[in-house]
Amino acid sequence: MDNQLLITYLPIAVLLGIALFLAVLLPVLSLSLGPKRPTFRKLSPYESGMTPIGEAQRRLPVKFYRIAVLFILFDVDIILLVPWAVSFRRLGLYGLAAMLVFMFIFILGDAWVWKKGVLEWD
Repeated sequence: MDNQLLITYLPIAVLLGIALFLAVLLPVLSLSLGPKRPTFRKLSPYESGMTPIGEAQRRLPVKFYRIAVLFILFDVDIILLVPWAVSFRRLGLYGLAAMLVFMFIFILGDAWVWKKGVLEWD
């Protein structure tokens, strides 16, 4: 039983080990092999070759963040919709009802967002 469990999870452990190894190796190689002679010109901020005007950190309107959150919500909707579509036949009527409730709530939220004018870009 334990041997079978080890064989089952061995590829995941190997992949995790490779990922951790690369996550440590690549920054170390970048620091050790990269250029080390900074000059004023290399350290100056670059914006289309022109001298920057104003601060680099300025406040963004809230609408940018709202659009970003809505984009994430649409992505989550698709992420939940794809596995449901793949296993639709196995889930049967209960799966259909659960997805209809989920989609109803999601569409209700979309209608609310549209009514509030969040998607308007003035």
